Amino acid sequence: MNQVLVLFRRELRSYFATPLAYVFIVIFLGMAAVFTFQVGGFFERGQADLQPFFRWHPWLYLVLIPAISMRLWAEERNSGSIELLMTLPLTLWQAVLGKFLAAWCFAGIALLLTFPVWITVNYLGSPDNGAIVAAYLGSLLMAGGFLSIGMCLSAATRNQVIAFITAALVGFVFLLAGFPLVLDFVRGVLPQSIVDAIASLSFFTHFEAISKGVIDLRDLVYFGALIAFWLAATALVLDMKKAE
Repeated sequence: MNQVLVLFRRELRSYFATPLAYVFIVIFLGMAAVFTFQVGGFFERGQADLQPFFRWHPWLYLVLIPAISMRLWAEERNSGSIELLMTLPLTLWQAVLGKFLAAWCFAGIALLLTFPVWITVNYLGSPDNGAIVAAYLGSLLMAGGFLSIGMCLSAATRNQVIAFITAALVGFVFLLAGFPLVLDFVRGVLPQSIVDAIASLSFFTHFEAISKGVIDLRDLVYFGALIAFWLAATALVLDMKKAE
């Protein structure tokens, strides 16, 4: 665990050593504000809640999280620094976990910096702050899900652009699977049990439940299992790529 923490600190510092971190945070905060106040009609709704804010998080993450994850392993492999990394006294799993936690923490910092929106809604009314905390938790878990997918696909290529595009496409599939339009379509051609299985794989289905303030153990298990699966896949891909 000590080695994981060392790599975690090194990776997290590396984000803020370049303008990338600040550009990402500014874009994330700017887009979140636009979608909340302009597109989401925050003031026009006349309700003291953050539904317009959280409603757009899946779409923000669909584009912005792959921008974080694309460099995690593709850059290491392209520059050849992955060989140096693997000579350090840490296992492959520790390397994967350290990099993931650093990227997830960075995404969490960007999410935390949206707190003025929370302050605004409390200033204007009396929202259900318990539901807002749950929605923040769901948003952080969903960011981890997108990030774990992007990390695996970054490990599979040396090209960051390819890593970005494939992560966005796979994330889109996981997101779209829970939309009513998609479920209504497959419901007409597939048994209900398969439709329910498709819906259960969707980020949208589980995040929507948590964002309403309902923290169900099944939703937490889903995100935990999803992250663990893609991190295991990352370690497997890296192990297979050692020969290249």
